[in-house]
Amino acid sequence: MPDSSPFIETETISTIATETRQQRLTRTGQATPRFLQGVFPFAGRGFFDLGPLHDALCYRVPPGSTAEVIYFRAGNLSDDLLYLALSVNGPPVRYFPVGPKADFHVPLSIIETYPAGSRIEVGLAAPRGLTGTVVVDVGILEEHEAA
Repeated sequence: MPDSSPFIETETISTIATETRQQRLTRTGQATPRFLQGVFPFAGRGFFDLGPLHDALCYRVPPGSTAEVIYFRAGNLSDDLLYLALSVNGPPVRYFPVGPKADFHVPLSIIETYPAGSRIEVGLAAPRGLTGTVVVDVGILEEHEAA
């Protein structure tokens, strides 16, 4: 028979007390995690020629929401340095160099909030003629405005 006491289990209190802001927002339905991710081939056009990598790496913040980029993770399977850039509404706001045959994971400590309608995109620049493959995983928290 289930316990009908008005007390909350100690384990539940401990979990709620230690959860992060992102975990609380997701648990309560106030936010939804979104991801820009995949494995993508590329052909370098020049180290100073930043361009979009793939349509799958583009996200538009929907009406009634805001978004925060929480982490950026990538791997470079090519034999030379390249960089990925996170752009918002066109201009790059963060740069992520990736060494040859290397990978990284960056949990962002400075997190900007982007309003509804903002276009978040991942671009790439690599030495001219370099071909290869990158693995990209970007975590975004989409927070819903209160009704």
